[in-house]
Amino acid sequence: SKLTEVVDGRRRIVDDPPVISHVDHPELRARLEQVLRDYRRSLSADRQALFDRYRFVDFARKVVGVGSVGTRCWILALQGPNGGPLFLQMKEAVPSSVSLALGRRGETHQGRRVVQGQKTLQSTPDVLLGWSTDTTSGTHYYVRQLWDSKGSANLDVIRPKALSLYAQWCGWALARAHARTGDSVSISGYVGSSERFGETMADFAELYADQNELDHAAFVAAAAAGRLAVQS
Repeated sequence: SKLTEVVDGRRRIVDDPPVISHVDHPELRARLEQVLRDYRRSLSADRQALFDRYRFVDFARKVVGVGSVGTRCWILALQGPNGGPLFLQMKEAVPSSVSLALGRRGETHQGRRVVQGQKTLQSTPDVLLGWSTDTTSGTHYYVRQLWDSKGSANLDVIRPKALSLYAQWCGWALARAHARTGDSVSISGYVGSSERFGETMADFAELYADQNELDHAAFVAAAAAGRLAVQS
């Protein structure tokens, strides 16, 4: 109900500019339908059967976070046999910054690279995680549920005790991801059994937060001085 309205029995995404907006482009829907067909082939057979229960009814462009600024992102509304919606997010996948920094070519399909990385890192990845290509533009995408019903914590109101527990959970998840993707024995030997590594990481986090504040202040100052064009 927050994201869509029902028009002529079908769900239509509600515009919320500049974050969410429809795009008036006659060929774009056909292109996204082709991308969805290609995406379906990246799913396992049981998840293809689940996906096939839904039909594509609407799409809109979505402005995404800091790490994805300037890349294409679409939200897709699909409708099931009982009228229930399924929302997918289709995000452009670009080459890894690590491969660019090292001068390596890396994976041939950037969407598949992102999906395989998420599946390796996460113990319970999104069941509809997949990848696709827009054959018209050559754009690589990865596709996921817009909301996959995973819980989170409201860090604006969290208490110190709950924050400590939440940090422990995040630490265990991060450690598990490193153990699955790296050399767990070497990592364990490097970290050791003392508190030194943890204290060093805490110091780094504080310095990183300070740097974020300095960067933001520099950004605001540059906008105020007219060195950066800002549209309100």
